[in-house]
Amino acid sequence: MVGRIWEEKEVKVPASEAWKLYGSLQLGKLVEEVLPNVVSRIEVVQGDGSAGTILQVVLSPAGTAGLTSYKEKYTVGPDGGDGEGGKKEECVVRATIEYELQEEAAANAAALVSIEPLVAVMQLAADHLTQNYTAATTN
Repeated sequence: MVGRIWEEKEVKVPASEAWKLYGSLQLGKLVEEVLPNVVSRIEVVQGDGSAGTILQVVLSPAGTAGLTSYKEKYTVGPDGGDGEGGKKEECVVRATIEYELQEEAAANAAALVSIEPLVAVMQLAADHLTQNYTAATTN
């Protein structure tokens, strides 16, 4: 069985500001610092944080359904992801999990595959971006 789940989060900063965090290794460092209950460490498998970077994300012992780690690959959206040309004061980030399960596990997919850790990361990033962007624009 092949499946996909996704979640979107509106962020009250321009895409160019969001990409400064999402398009670098800075997000992984922030997650390790602030969400140790979700992620115990993030290792770079390939890349420098830009599009195409592959990370090995090691979950905390309280990980999802016995899942201990997964690989994540940075990709960009249809606009190129760099925010160039996007002058809006907000953007939308999306986390997608694509998975493949053996047929005997398909009935248990909801228990085995959870987007909640990524939702926690998106919320952390949104809060961090909003706080720092607001502070930078008011100073």
